Amino acid sequence: MTVTVAEPGTPAVPAEVSPRANRDVYRDVLAELMPADERLVCLDSDTGLFSGVDWGTAAGRYINLGIAEQNLMGVAAGLARSGRVPFVNTMATFASSRAVEAVKLDIALNNLPVRIAATHGGLSAGHLGATHHSLEDLAVMRMLPNMTVLVPADAASAEELVRACADIPGPVYLRLGRGATEDLPPAPEPLRVGRAQRLREGGDVTLVATGPYPVLAALAAAEELAGEGVEAAVLNMHTVKPLDAGALTEAARTTRAVVTVEEHWAAGGLGSAVAEVVAELGAGCPVLRVAVGDTFAAGTGGQRHLLERNGITAAAVADRARRALARG
Repeated sequence: MTVTVAEPGTPAVPAEVSPRANRDVYRDVLAELMPADERLVCLDSDTGLFSGVDWGTAAGRYINLGIAEQNLMGVAAGLARSGRVPFVNTMATFASSRAVEAVKLDIALNNLPVRIAATHGGLSAGHLGATHHSLEDLAVMRMLPNMTVLVPADAASAEELVRACADIPGPVYLRLGRGATEDLPPAPEPLRVGRAQRLREGGDVTLVATGPYPVLAALAAAEELAGEGVEAAVLNMHTVKPLDAGALTEAARTTRAVVTVEEHWAAGGLGSAVAEVVAELGAGCPVLRVAVGDTFAAGTGGQRHLLERNGITAAAVADRARRALARG
């Protein structure tokens, strides 16, 4: 894998793109798992993602309920109460806004094993405008008791996390993108739910990112900083809840600053979660965030275009790291 270091003001541009988007990986893995596990049920909201899928012996457990997201969550809760493990499919903004009352009261309150597979996360539906930008979902879902929140950063991690979903107790929110993104470099340690995945070592600053483009931006920024003599560790925080407090504790105590990177509003998401942990340590380690500010995302267009316009870039990450280190 090659990460292209972005020029100032531009996002990290993938040099090699996986032929599969993580939502396609999810679909294919679920189609593989369902015939072998009679607990699994696929509930769709007319997304079109499963068109042409051969479910084999599990065909009767694929149910398209149409565009009715609240009803989708209620049906999933009923099936989960009956011993099934439903995978619910809708767009991220609909799961976290339109249907959130049903998610809260029907699923989270009862701690039911419903897996909410939310596609078009972040700005990946940017061509559809602000109504389809999902910049609140991590904040909403991580606030719900019992909820596990997962954000795969590439196709390989999407496959691992979907397979892990089958046996995670309680509800799960799985945030997926729309298009294909670059594969991450091999990690020295396996991906485990609830454990940050270290992609790069560094003793000066820790870059903590979640999601495909934020992780790529963090890696590109680390390369840029290395050219200036700054060693940046990079953590792929694929599990936003439960957050790996141990990895953050180590980062706050062994590096001089933490910079978070996410495709989300700055309030309530990964950056807020990390700041909460670091503040409770009393370590005096600054936490700076790279995220969309307190505004609706500027513009309509492709995902990388909107990331650049809204400041989710390698250049912004490197700049935040420099500012954080300057404070020390």
